[in-house]
Amino acid sequence: MLILAAVSAYYLRFTEWAVELRPIMFNLSLGEFLGYTIPVAAAWIAIFAFAGLYSSTPGRKFSKYISRVIFACSTGLAAVAFYVMFTQQLFDSRFIVASAWIFAILYVIAGRLAMRGVKAVLYRFGIGLRRVVIIGQETIADVIQDTLRQRPELGFAVVSTYAQFNQETKKKVQSDKVDELIFTNPRADEKEALRALDFCNEHHIVFKYSADLFATYAANMAVHPLAGVPIVELKRTRLGAWGRVIKRLFDVVVALVMIVVLSPIMLVSALVILIETGRPVMYKNERVGIKGLLFFVYKFRSMYQKDCTGPQFGKVGEKALKQEAELIKKQNSRSGPIYKVKDDPRITPFGRFIRRWSIDEIPQFFNVLLGTMSVVGPRPHQLREVEKYQKDHKTVFSIKPGITGLAQISGRSDLPYEEEMKLDILYIERWSPWLDLIIILKTPFVILKKRNAL
Repeated sequence: MLILAAVSAYYLRFTEWAVELRPIMFNLSLGEFLGYTIPVAAAWIAIFAFAGLYSSTPGRKFSKYISRVIFACSTGLAAVAFYVMFTQQLFDSRFIVASAWIFAILYVIAGRLAMRGVKAVLYRFGIGLRRVVIIGQETIADVIQDTLRQRPELGFAVVSTYAQFNQETKKKVQSDKVDELIFTNPRADEKEALRALDFCNEHHIVFKYSADLFATYAANMAVHPLAGVPIVELKRTRLGAWGRVIKRLFDVVVALVMIVVLSPIMLVSALVILIETGRPVMYKNERVGIKGLLFFVYKFRSMYQKDCTGPQFGKVGEKALKQEAELIKKQNSRSGPIYKVKDDPRITPFGRFIRRWSIDEIPQFFNVLLGTMSVVGPRPHQLREVEKYQKDHKTVFSIKPGITGLAQISGRSDLPYEEEMKLDILYIERWSPWLDLIIILKTPFVILKKRNAL
């Protein structure tokens, strides 16, 4: 891919528009050029190795590879620039160097994406799978087991599961020639977890465990000396001062683009709602935002007016709120403080359609412009739901709620409450611009998947 990038840059330099932009000041054949390229490509591969781009860990997020490829290619570009600057070389084309850098990023990412596809196909045929044993009897153990068995493209084969790690388990794990052991909920029995860790170290087995909520809180630690004593600070998020500026600029740009692009859909949706059930077309729903502040989420109305609970519906809304409480008791399909009415009779025919494709949420981009929401963030919930939150879960109010998010692309509104909270907290702790971009790119594909009953 690196050599292909160099050749592409070479031929691009001799195109008509490039020559018009700047005349060619060197005389170098393709063969001579490749003589320079091959050593440089070898050096770049060494940089890739130092950047950790040759790890074979299955299931690693592709976004991490993308950022590392860009970093490694940029480091290689800097090395080439320094070499050209401080040595007198026959070849001195900044155009080729810069375009080769861009091509290298694109080609290497494309090549790795293709190889990732090949690996996924091989995994589906059972080739190269890592043999895994799961220890635990909690819900998370079942979720991991089901996911790995349903998605062989992740690169794992579940050999067996055991409720506890004991002597009998040791013998079976040894006889099964296991590559990895996943221990769920290690806080349930710390001594048992340590025995499992020692066993894995002794037999060269990879040891993994499921992170609980505190583990996600501790994801960002900073150590500072105070009076000569090292003090550990647990930061709620990586979203510092400059991070918030970057995220806000990103939000404004994305919101403006999406409003322009989706304006025909919004116009048609508004007209259909108006024809089907009349005014109002928009629905304001009170939600809890950053630092626990209340704000109104804008959505296209998907229910009949008599069933809407928004404040703009006055006494009708108050009556609908009481009726909704009764409906939740009878038809709630979710556990915990979050509710979801299954087979909701209040939804209009067109409302069901726009909910299925998340068209009803498009007006939330105006919330983003107003600054009450972000494009990516935790799901905003109603005050009556938030009042039932556990104290630990109120960490989600550290940042603005989002139109989409890590929890949304992991199961839309069908995730268990605890899992949704863990994912939202994990996003807060692990935030980065790249993570936001990956979540946005994944969102359309999630929307296209079939959604459970509304």
